[in-house]
Amino acid sequence: MKGRSYSEEFKEQILQEVKEVENVSLVGRKHGISTSTIFNWISKSKNKDKIGVKPGRKALVEGKNNENEINEITQENDKLKKILGEKDLEIAILKDLLKKANPQLKIK
Repeated sequence: MKGRSYSEEFKEQILQEVKEVENVSLVGRKHGISTSTIFNWISKSKNKDKIGVKPGRKALVEGKNNENEINEITQENDKLKKILGEKDLEIAILKDLLKKANPQLKIK
């Protein structure tokens, strides 16, 4: 079974969009093209060095990511956990105040 063929002009348009968006998966879904096809086009492209692509989940799992990015992601994750904890505490306080102000209300 032979796959679909695309014109060189279309391929260049897709590669330009990947270059701008830096997300192969998003561009692939938008145009109905598999990510492996787009990665093949990137590898065969003359300008493959200029096309910046963020590593996907597979790269993170396989250890193809550098330590700086892992540290950045870990720090961002810790920051988001802290914010989430603060918001949960705020909600609990507000529910408690609401119960005290209106004892007839049923609050979960």
